Amino acid sequence: MTTDQDLSRRKLLQRAALGAGGALQLARQVRAESPYGPFKMGIQSYSLRGYGLDEALAQTRRLGLRYWESFPGHIPPTTEPGRVAALREKLAAAGVELLSYGVVGFGRDADANRRMFEAARALGVRTLSADPEHEAFDQLERLVEEFGINIAIHNHGPGSRWDRIQQVVDACKQRHRRIGACVDTGHFLRSKEDPVRAIELLGPRVFGCHLKDVKDATRFAILGKGDLDIRGTLRALKKLEYREVLALEYEENPQDPMADLQECLAAVRSAAAAL
Repeated sequence: MTTDQDLSRRKLLQRAALGAGGALQLARQVRAESPYGPFKMGIQSYSLRGYGLDEALAQTRRLGLRYWESFPGHIPPTTEPGRVAALREKLAAAGVELLSYGVVGFGRDADANRRMFEAARALGVRTLSADPEHEAFDQLERLVEEFGINIAIHNHGPGSRWDRIQQVVDACKQRHRRIGACVDTGHFLRSKEDPVRAIELLGPRVFGCHLKDVKDATRFAILGKGDLDIRGTLRALKKLEYREVLALEYEENPQDPMADLQECLAAVRSAAAAL
């Protein structure tokens, strides 16, 4: 026989289960409703270099994005409290979250390397896209551990220090788990390397991705009009459960890029919908 007390207890349990399940269902619904699937779709602010900081942030929101990797031209590295506070206020007011920063160099100057990490910490950055000299890695080992900030080695195309996949893989081997890569898909295409293979080989050391297209290893292109396998790139990142910023980067038309950027983002949405 079921008593009133049994019914009350059952209702409480049902409500508790509904609360936990409802929260999970809501989280799934939010992810499902994102036009970019599981990714934190954002932009490398270099794509908006024709604008000052305020307008670049405004244009970011017009694109429907809220995540940034800033290049130093928009946000110079600083630890000055007043400047840091003003920058963080601008970002918050625009509804833009600064997740990554770069591309920055690291060399033999230990003080300069430390200052860059201090600036990143002050700004709340969790990953630095970097072009480190080989001599800097022992220092970087200590800095990533101390600051809890990732280093993402950025490939920069033919003739650069890190233009081949294997060079980046070898640099990360037996290094601190926070030393990894920012896979620039366009620059790997310029080097006649496969960006999807780069993601697969680097695995959990992929801390950044500049989503960029190139045609015939020579010409930057709107996403979907070059040789990048966008769906394959997203599939490889999804398999890694990649949760860093997926940063659209577009090299062309710096004074008036918005229509091109919208077209790029439409290509990403189409690829994400097909995953």
